[in-house]
Amino acid sequence: MDEKVTSIDVLPDGLEALRRELSLTDVMRLIERTARWVDPKTFEYLPVWFPEHARRALFYKANWSEPQMNRNRQTGVSVHKSEGNLYANKALTLALGLRANERPNWSCCHIWSMDDAAYQVSNMVVQDRRFYSCVANMVLLPTPLKAFTDVMVEVKMMLRVCALHLYGWSCEHEELNDVAKQVSQWTNWDAYPESWPKPSQASLPLGTTKFSDRIKDAANRRKSAIRDDLASAGPYYPRDEVREVLAFWKITP
Repeated sequence: MDEKVTSIDVLPDGLEALRRELSLTDVMRLIERTARWVDPKTFEYLPVWFPEHARRALFYKANWSEPQMNRNRQTGVSVHKSEGNLYANKALTLALGLRANERPNWSCCHIWSMDDAAYQVSNMVVQDRRFYSCVANMVLLPTPLKAFTDVMVEVKMMLRVCALHLYGWSCEHEELNDVAKQVSQWTNWDAYPESWPKPSQASLPLGTTKFSDRIKDAANRRKSAIRDDLASAGPYYPRDEVREVLAFWKITP
């Protein structure tokens, strides 16, 4: 009996398939109308909210006195727990005047990071305490839209252009020097959202959360906590690194 041979269609690149249905302008319009941005005044008041944390940094409990371990239920092996995106999320939530339960199905998106749609490159930018919880380096997006910033470099570039003209800041990480230069020289405004700032237009993007007493109080509590930890946290608290971050951003806790 002859075997049936079934031909298999080779799928196009997923991004190309999407672009046939949704233009870059359409994508940016969705982001423009739904993104939530931190007020520049909030950034000026407290640029970095958790200088003690960075992506892949290790967790400790008992006020930085004991390693926080995760035990695999199947193997029984315990490993030292490390940071994913928890404290970046906390920083952005507080800087937007929100609580965690007030942002269902919203995701924290880092604007400046290593561009790698295949997720093969180590993300050194968010592993840097100077930039991991920097509120000018984040925007809150509806969770489905975060995928666009993860894989579409042109989308992330326009977020960076917006952040540059909104906060007057671009990432100083040495791995991104060439990218920062491209952002500063950006001239392609075709798909760039109309409400976003640019050299000829000072403006606040739609969805900017104004600096408020609630945000200021949260920032003051963070400053107080940093000051207390520098004085009395346990032996694993990264004091030298925290002081370097505070000096870099000229923060007095």
